[in-house]
Amino acid sequence: MTRPFRFAVNMVTPAVGGEWRKRCRRAEELGYDVIQVADHLGMPAPFPSVVAAAYATERPRVGPFVLNAAFWTPALLAREIATVDALTDGRLEVGLGTGYVREEHERAGVAWRTPGGRVDHLARTIRELERLLGDESHAGQLVQRPRPPLLIGAKGDRMLRLTAEHADIAAFTGARTSPVDGTLTVMNAGDLAERITTYRRFAAGRETPAELNLLIQWVAVTRDRRASVREALHRLPYLTENEMLDLPMLLIGTVRQMADQLRAQRERYGFSYLTVLDSYMEEFGAVIEELRGE
Repeated sequence: MTRPFRFAVNMVTPAVGGEWRKRCRRAEELGYDVIQVADHLGMPAPFPSVVAAAYATERPRVGPFVLNAAFWTPALLAREIATVDALTDGRLEVGLGTGYVREEHERAGVAWRTPGGRVDHLARTIRELERLLGDESHAGQLVQRPRPPLLIGAKGDRMLRLTAEHADIAAFTGARTSPVDGTLTVMNAGDLAERITTYRRFAAGRETPAELNLLIQWVAVTRDRRASVREALHRLPYLTENEMLDLPMLLIGTVRQMADQLRAQRERYGFSYLTVLDSYMEEFGAVIEELRGE
């Protein structure tokens, strides 16, 4: 089944109230379907930011992308989700992940668990959220029943199993994280394809397939794709020029070339829900116009 495209912008740059509302309205004008907010220290706090985004706009859905489960207890998170779903008239999508940056855990005074420990904590959080959101103290506030859509960001086998079991949206970044400190290493296209194949195997028994999301890390409008890649090779010295050109999370070329790339990736991988960082919001808006309605 080929899903229609959806487009999201991940707002990671802080802004005062008037500027925040202006940026959110601009995202809506450009055709974005979802306004997302990351959960990293030094960036906007996700829940108040998405409420403000919803109040500034009429159409886009809103949500954290993605919450660091280590920063939240299930009871407090259930309260936030229920309240924000009510305040946004049912426009909330909830993104959840394990958290991967060791330094942020230390700054927040939160224990840095092993990779397996972080997955365990996320699994417990999801189970408790499903129970708590079904309780009338929270369910009475929810606009979306039995809960808002759940997006889970995953890479390893245990996380992919958890995603296959619980998530409405399976999110991929196209990167691996170091278990020591959370440093990111970009996967090549073949490695990403293997991860998606593994996820599909785990999700084979689902009645309704999950939507697949991809975080686009770089958008560059150019008529010379290879020249742009050569200028950036130093950022990813472990990849060749051709491997970089084949990376799904890099969009490089003319608007038409980018749109064709996304169509091909939807066919190859299944990515229909695409997120870009706010620094690329304007450039990607032209790609949205090219793909609108597909």
